[in-house]
Amino acid sequence: MLPVNPWEHQNAIKTFYSRYVEEVCEKHEITRMELDILLFLANNPMYDTASDIVEVRYLSKSQVSVSIKMLEQRGFLKKAYADHNRKTVHLKIMDAASDIIADGQTAQQAFMAAIFKGIPQKDLDAMKRCTAQMMENIKKH
Repeated sequence: MLPVNPWEHQNAIKTFYSRYVEEVCEKHEITRMELDILLFLANNPMYDTASDIVEVRYLSKSQVSVSIKMLEQRGFLKKAYADHNRKTVHLKIMDAASDIIADGQTAQQAFMAAIFKGIPQKDLDAMKRCTAQMMENIKKH
């Protein structure tokens, strides 16, 4: 028997997170996937390609592609190429997305405060170490 079932509470956590970000989606009239992409790019500047989003967030290529196209059409993202590489498209967040990102990050912070409320720092540190080890194990396989 597993000491902890990693899937046991996954849906509850996703549903709880959705409560926080749905308001942002409605306010700015964007889809959840579009918000997730903007927040991913804003929170992880070292990742700036569609492939990065697919690989790191485990999202479908087709959904990411469609969402990036919509974000670009609305002026929230711009595609650019690095000087030395004309094959890889890098995604740049435009100023028009700044309010969406600010609201999204505020929602994320509120979610994190709510979900970790009452958990001592030492337990959070242990959880971080365990999660890092689990991810390392996954990468090895």
